[in-house]
This record gives sequence, C-alpha cells and structure tokens, in this order.
Amino acid sequence: MEEQEKQKKVPIFQTIKDFLLGEIQAGRWREGDAIPSEQVLAKQFDVSRMTVNRAVRELTSEQILSRIQGSGTYVAQQKYQSTLVEIKSIAEEVQTRGHVHRSELHQLERLKASDVLAHQFSVEIGEPLFHSVIVHFENDIPIQVEDRWVNPKVVPDYIRQDFTHMTPNEYLMAAAPLQGMNYGIEAQTAPRAIAGMLQITPKEPCLVLKRKTLSMSQVASIATMWHPGSRYRFAGGF
Repeated sequence: MEEQEKQKKVPIFQTIKDFLLGEIQAGRWREGDAIPSEQVLAKQFDVSRMTVNRAVRELTSEQILSRIQGSGTYVAQQKYQSTLVEIKSIAEEVQTRGHVHRSELHQLERLKASDVLAHQFSVEIGEPLFHSVIVHFENDIPIQVEDRWVNPKVVPDYIRQDFTHMTPNEYLMAAAPLQGMNYGIEAQTAPRAIAGMLQITPKEPCLVLKRKTLSMSQVASIATMWHPGSRYRFAGGF
C-alpha cells in the first residue's frame, strides 16, 4: 500500500525521465542514437509535450542527451573531465609500474542507509546500500584500503561480484557509465582497524581520497580510500 502511494506521488515528467534513462542504461539507445520525438513520447505517455519537454530538457542539462536544432535529440557522448585523480583501477596503476597487484575482500554486505548516507545518496533513511571493504596490495605490501558504499538502484549486481579478481572501479566503470564526480584529498591518521589492514601504526599519517561518482543522474558510489603516507603519493601533470 505504501509503495502504491509513493508511485502516485512520482511526477509524470520524472516517470518519462526514468524511462529514457532506463533505455540508455539498458543499452537499447547508445551514444549518438536519436531518441523518439517529444510528440511521439507525449502520445506514448498520454501527456502534453510540455511535460515531455521538461524531462528532455533536464536530461540535456545533465549532459545525458544532446539537442541539435532542426535535427532532433540524441544520446550524448560521454565527456570526462581531466583531473588530478584519474578514474582508473588501482590494479592498472600497479601493473603500469611493472608490479603485481592483488586484493583481499574484508566486507561485502547489504546495509541500511544511515541518516548521513541517506543524505549523501539522496535516498530514504533505511533504504538498502551495498558496502565493501577491500585491501589492495602491491608486491604483497598493502597500499590502499578501499571503503566503498554503492547505490543498488544504479548497480544492483554489485554485491554478486568477485572482487578478488576484479576491482570495484573496473566493475563500476563498465556497469555504471560515468556522468561526473567530485573528490577531496586530505591527510589523516588511520583508525585502528584501517591501520591494522595497512600494517602501519595508528599514529602514522595517511593520504585519504574521498570520491563520489555519478551515473544516470544518481549518486552511484561513495568511496574513501586510505593510503599510507610513507608508501603512496598522488601525482598529476599537464
């Protein structure tokens, strides 16, 4: 009954928006494909073109769709912003240095969103989220603890993956096309549990990367990655 009440409250333009996103996410419409005209969508959903226009306009502003005057509306090409921290797998980073990567999975679970996480993911308190904790090694030396929360609405099969053979980054980049991200880097002393996994003393400083990724107009993942300051550095260039 409560679910039916929630569905009634969803604005029709959001229903159309979700439909368009669903077709793109399912791969039925790919980059460069034309989507149905506003007139066709209005007839399909039995609404005014103004309602359809709002859904299309919002997806265009979010760079999911691209409008070409006099031609139509198309699935936009994904654009990635070059930043200091590239979105790439730590396994690839280690292998680029000619070293051996391996990982240990410490946690992979389904938990209820706390008030803080609910706010960060824009979901209701108590809604399910996936949580993973993985230690990454370079030549058998721990260099990163990856503490990640994932939105099941974006990647429902995350919890079924074998992250000893594939990194979460590799899986997410394939399963949830990147729309945008934000991040921050700071120095912190590691909590006792993190220090234990990194095989350092709790007082040793760590470089901590906090990164939020967006996909299909939703928060897909929020990750906190701990690196021993004595074994790791971030680099960038032009």
